[in-house]
Amino acid sequence: MQHWNYLIEHFGYFGIFIALIGGIIGLPLPDEVLLTFVGFNVYEGRMSYLPSILFALIGTCVGISLSYFLGMKLGMPFLRKFGPKFHITETRIVKTKKLYSKLGPYLLIIGYFIPGVRHITAYLAGINGYSTKKFSLFAFTGAALWCITFITLGKFLGPQWKIVHEYILKYSMYIFTLVIFIVVIVSIAYWQKIGKQKKSHLQRT
Repeated sequence: MQHWNYLIEHFGYFGIFIALIGGIIGLPLPDEVLLTFVGFNVYEGRMSYLPSILFALIGTCVGISLSYFLGMKLGMPFLRKFGPKFHITETRIVKTKKLYSKLGPYLLIIGYFIPGVRHITAYLAGINGYSTKKFSLFAFTGAALWCITFITLGKFLGPQWKIVHEYILKYSMYIFTLVIFIVVIVSIAYWQKIGKQKKSHLQRT
């Protein structure tokens, strides 16, 4: 907590931006803890809600984009060579690959909520040749959901903000399942809406 206090006191919103770039690329930073602590600072009145979300979102999007372009340009050899220096182990790479085979690009949304996975999803998206448009749609949507969720939790919980980290460690699989369920429901609703709009358009023409 002392490190986060120093970061915010000396660098403010820009500190959030820089820390999240490093955390998303793979530096060993507890990103959810930082976001929740930012929310606590909003609760205390030291920061404002919307600017906090904005700077967190921009930092996350920059970090995830850098990972994507590194994966696209340098491929799997780069990830296997330098990944361990950032705690991106072979086990985590294999785990993320398996999740990709089941969830496809939706993992770019869900992966933010899975410790040890969000750091790898963008690298693999680049390695797998995802288009920039496809990557941005899923990755930036996930970034917005992730930043808003944890900053809002910190703001809502106030002095109890630290329990978020404990719950993540203890119930990460339940959180993962819940997020998948929500994404599936939202996706079904979205495509049903698109289908109805197309049908309505065809009927008018």
